Amino acid sequence: MKWKLTLRFLRSVMTIVVIVGIVNAILFLSLFFIQLKNNNFGAEEASAETFSRTFSQFVELHAGKPVVNEEGLKKLQEMSAWVQFLNNHGEQVSAFYTPEELQTSYSPIEIVQMYKYKELDASTTVFVSTAQNFSYFLGIQNPKIGRYVMTYDYAKIFKDVNVFLSIFLIVDVLIVIIIGFLFGKKLTAPLHTLIEGIQQLRERRFKKMPTPKGVYEDVFRNMNELSEKLDRHEEERKRLDQMREEWISNVSHDMKTPLASIQGYAEFINDSATDLTAQELQEYTSIIKSKSMYMKDLLDDLNLTMRLRNHQLSLQFEDVNLVQFLREMTIELLNDPTFGERQIEFEANVVKAVHKVDKKLLKRAILNFIYNALVHNDENVVVKIRVETINPHTQITISDNGQGIPAKDLEQVFERYYRGTNTTSKHGTGLGMAIARDIIWAHEGKLDLTSIENTGTTITILL
Repeated sequence: MKWKLTLRFLRSVMTIVVIVGIVNAILFLSLFFIQLKNNNFGAEEASAETFSRTFSQFVELHAGKPVVNEEGLKKLQEMSAWVQFLNNHGEQVSAFYTPEELQTSYSPIEIVQMYKYKELDASTTVFVSTAQNFSYFLGIQNPKIGRYVMTYDYAKIFKDVNVFLSIFLIVDVLIVIIIGFLFGKKLTAPLHTLIEGIQQLRERRFKKMPTPKGVYEDVFRNMNELSEKLDRHEEERKRLDQMREEWISNVSHDMKTPLASIQGYAEFINDSATDLTAQELQEYTSIIKSKSMYMKDLLDDLNLTMRLRNHQLSLQFEDVNLVQFLREMTIELLNDPTFGERQIEFEANVVKAVHKVDKKLLKRAILNFIYNALVHNDENVVVKIRVETINPHTQITISDNGQGIPAKDLEQVFERYYRGTNTTSKHGTGLGMAIARDIIWAHEGKLDLTSIENTGTTITILL
């Protein structure tokens, strides 16, 4: 795997280098031919070569001799130039602005030498052209202007170019291989560590890897975050497995107790049917009925909590004014003979707070919180129900001034079958608080519980 990654990187680098080389070559040749075309057919007017070749336009014949007109003289002064006209014998016919040391007669070889190699001084470049059937030397005194004469052999040039390109290609390939190998090895080393880390995750070994600096820093950081998250999920899974085992154990225990009572009383009635009075028979059958109802409620609660947890329960949403909804619920509680004498107060800072909720399930959740406050405290407890708007949310608060919940029990209040250490009540199936929490979550609401021992408990619902 290591060599595959390195070779893949090398191929990528070599491909990039080859593409760049081809593009550069095309660009170089294009620029070369464009420049060549411009030099041959469109040179700038102000260039020395153009000026010397087109100077004939300023030359006129007067008495058979070449003369430079006023415009030409002005151009010579602007270009810091001089001009010398020669006849067919190489003798000076006329001259303008020529230096004193310039000779006035030339042999054919001297004319060639003057054009190709000789310069009057280091700052003067001489050009040759014709005008009005006379040849002329035009010298430009400008150290920035120069002329180079080059001879070459096409065959040798192409041979040298081929050799040069071959050497260039071989050197470039060697450089690419060496540098690509070194960098590839360096860049792929973290990938090997990353692959080992993935292997550890597959084997459920959530070990944090050192984060290198550079291009892989974000990858390793995300990998470590994933490892930490999977580690937490693994711990949560173990906790849930343990909870599920305890849950099954508690369910078995809770089912065995009523079943034992039902079985015992049923056998007693069966064995002593003729000796039992009508009152005793009614009492025993009433116990059997209550135990069977408890088992039914327990199974219903189990089914409901499982469907809520697995998102398999379809909620019947409708627009409900929560202020009116909770006020009516409070009135129902006060009209209930069981709680008619208890102190239940309702408050609201708004008249209307409409939300889409499942009335049946939300009522069950809120009633469960209220029942807990009433059942697990003495008769003097005051339960307050308050509705207020915190835009764009609606907050429902259920508080009491009862005995509160010990700090060690707070984290387990919403666990199934959990009953606090400060309560002796066995009312309900032990699933009420867990179901209430799951109902609030199913409404995408938030639930918070705070409690201080001997001071009271507050449950806050945010919808």
